[in-house]
Amino acid sequence: MSENNNQNEQPAQTQADISTDKKIEELQAQAEKFKNEYLYLRAEFDNFRKNSIKERSEYLKYGSERLLVELLTVLDNFERALETKVDPSNFAHYIKGVEMTATELKTVLKNFGVTDVASHGAPFDPNMHEALGSEPTTDVPVGHVVRVFKKPYKLHDKLIRPGQVVVASKPV
Repeated sequence: MSENNNQNEQPAQTQADISTDKKIEELQAQAEKFKNEYLYLRAEFDNFRKNSIKERSEYLKYGSERLLVELLTVLDNFERALETKVDPSNFAHYIKGVEMTATELKTVLKNFGVTDVASHGAPFDPNMHEALGSEPTTDVPVGHVVRVFKKPYKLHDKLIRPGQVVVASKPV
């Protein structure tokens, strides 16, 4: 009877081996599929990283192109002004032209987010101003800006150039 049991068990075990072998093949195929997908995604990510580095490099190199094109128009106007022979008959027109060009420059800067910060008469702010000295005066309150040598400028909300100012002190 034990011999008979062994014979009966063997075909069942063979059936289990076939089932296990089939399962192993399926898992190996699935593992191969996952490996290929991983390698594909890794290559895609590597390409993305390289393209990002290239784009960032080009942006740093050419990012200011739009601003510069606008500024070149202003430069053209200044150069035309410098070529003009100024005499008493055209002096008023010359001054008006230079003022218009300065306004055009301010407009270009403003369009790109650059604004000046009003400082004359404002309280001295060490985050916004560099004090070049102090001056006794009654024109503005003590600790306020009495003279501006260089205006402070912001790019959007970031200070890009502090102002150079003289601060009012108590008159002697």
